[in-house]
Amino acid sequence: MFTTKQLIRAMFDDSTDEAKLLIAATAGEVELFAENKSWNAVLWLIMNVLKEDGRPIYTGNELGELRSSLPIVWR
Repeated sequence: MFTTKQLIRAMFDDSTDEAKLLIAATAGEVELFAENKSWNAVLWLIMNVLKEDGRPIYTGNELGELRSSLPIVWR
C-alpha cells in the first residue's frame, strides 16, 4: 500500500521508483493500493501549491477526474 509520501513522489517526480510503479500499474502489470487520506493530502497539495493569480488551477470536477484516472485502488 502506497503511503502518502510515496503517492506524492509517484505523481510529482517521474524519476522515483514510485513513479515507475505508477506507470507499471497504468500498463496493468501491478495493482497499487492507497488510503483515501493519502488522496486528501495530494488534493491539499494541488489546491494550495498549483495556483494561478492566487486561485487553484484545477476545478473540483477536474480533480475528481484525476483521482478516477489514477490506477490506484483507494481504501
